[in-house]
Amino acid sequence: MAKPLDGIKVLELGQLIAGPFACKMLAEFGAEVIKIEPPETGDPLRKWRLLHNGTSVWWASQSRNKQSVTLNLHTPEGQEVIRKIIPTVDVLVENFRPGTLEKWGLGWEELKKINPKLIMLRVSGYGQTGPYKDLPGFGVVGEAMGGLRHLSGEPGRPPVRVGVSIGDSLSALHGVIGVLLALRNRETLNGSGQVIDVALYESVFNMMESMVAEYSVFNEIRQPAGSSLPGITPSNAYRCKDGKYALIAGNGDSIFKRLMTLIGREDLAQEERFAHNDGRSKEAAFIDGVIGDWAAQHSLEDVLTALNEQRIPAGRIYDIEDIVNDPHYKARDMLIEGQLEDGTPAILPGILPKLSETPGSVERAAPTLGQDTHAVLQSLGISETTQADWKAKGII
Repeated sequence: MAKPLDGIKVLELGQLIAGPFACKMLAEFGAEVIKIEPPETGDPLRKWRLLHNGTSVWWASQSRNKQSVTLNLHTPEGQEVIRKIIPTVDVLVENFRPGTLEKWGLGWEELKKINPKLIMLRVSGYGQTGPYKDLPGFGVVGEAMGGLRHLSGEPGRPPVRVGVSIGDSLSALHGVIGVLLALRNRETLNGSGQVIDVALYESVFNMMESMVAEYSVFNEIRQPAGSSLPGITPSNAYRCKDGKYALIAGNGDSIFKRLMTLIGREDLAQEERFAHNDGRSKEAAFIDGVIGDWAAQHSLEDVLTALNEQRIPAGRIYDIEDIVNDPHYKARDMLIEGQLEDGTPAILPGILPKLSETPGSVERAAPTLGQDTHAVLQSLGISETTQADWKAKGII
């Protein structure tokens, strides 16, 4: 079946999360992705989190559909191989610290001379310009500088981590958007390539909704609010009789009336001061207390059943066991059968976004380290003898 990115070739120089996650998505929709890894060690992600037979199970989803080529980019030979590949690719993805590729003679100015149509996605902590560009920056730092970490947690307590590497993943998504826009520009406008400069902190900052306007107009600094959603009422997690929590989002005007009627507070449903969100938000603590008192009298299942019957948005708080056993996840193909590097069966995340006519797919499992080195180098005209010599010297 044809895919949207069939014929697009991507060279991945990134490691860990942001750059490789962007390439994962491109590969799922047809792009040919050649991933460059350091000889011997490979991408550090191979050793992150839980390992199976020495390789992270994370690797199975992050690197599916990719080819693995080992290459020491610190050597002149390794750098020359990159120059040989560049004319054959559409997109280069890298997430090194700014200046690293330039130090190797592989910066944008050099590479665009080799391939003027090249699109270069550069993901870094602070971007390619500005006073902080040379500082090391991981996703957690981007989350902090972008404003997210300040908002995470309970009022008056230390900020907490979201729980996943959201700064990296958001940057990857912005990177994919940039690549698609640049491909569209190259195809329909001027035919040339360009650089996409994605900063981790900016990708997080782009999610911060109305915070800037609130500060500039009202001098308001939004604060952490735990499980509630300040200014949008009611929307919170409420403890049920069995100790489990129900997330209830009754913040639409008509939804709020149905919710109050359901819990036996028809009087509040008819209160003019609660008719719209701005009025409800002034007394959010009171409304949360009313809903909380009702939830505490019923089990989670009974709460959700009653809310669903009245078309009030609500849900349980899932852990991964809930997700894996949920019929809706399965029906939507969000849990697919895959395999680890050694062929061990594993359940892996499905593919997003969902396209009706040209959906993404998994065509091959994540590669072993250097699995495709010989084939790729051979396609570049690098002889068996040279490859053997490079192997002995640790270049590949």
